[in-house]
Amino acid sequence: MKLGKMLNLKIITPQREVLNKSAESVSCTTIDGQITILPRHGALLTLLSEGVIKVKTDGKEEYYSAGSGYVETDGKEVVILISRAAGQEELDEKKIIEVQEEAKKLLKEEKGRAERQRALAMLQRATIDLKVIKKLKRQV
Repeated sequence: MKLGKMLNLKIITPQREVLNKSAESVSCTTIDGQITILPRHGALLTLLSEGVIKVKTDGKEEYYSAGSGYVETDGKEVVILISRAAGQEELDEKKIIEVQEEAKKLLKEEKGRAERQRALAMLQRATIDLKVIKKLKRQV
């Protein structure tokens, strides 16, 4: 794909810049559903839900587990500001499964609202992380 027909993509969390590269397309989960942003996309600023971000470059796909936040584009640049992000190479399946099991255990044991909310958030993050791992395994 020609350089003029690429998106400049940045994925940023409060801790770090996760990604800064050219991409053919970016797919992510908004509060209204899944969207794909291509070069020359109309201007957009919308809320993102926790989910999986798919980045396509040179015909190859990369996946990121993502927290909630915002996505903004002008058709040339895409900036994703999110609470957390982990690339497919950063995820440890064994640790994620341990966190998932711990969250399920906490949900069964905890009676307090705050503890249940924390356990639900842990479970949701672990589920999203596992989706990224499954997508990576399908590519291999």
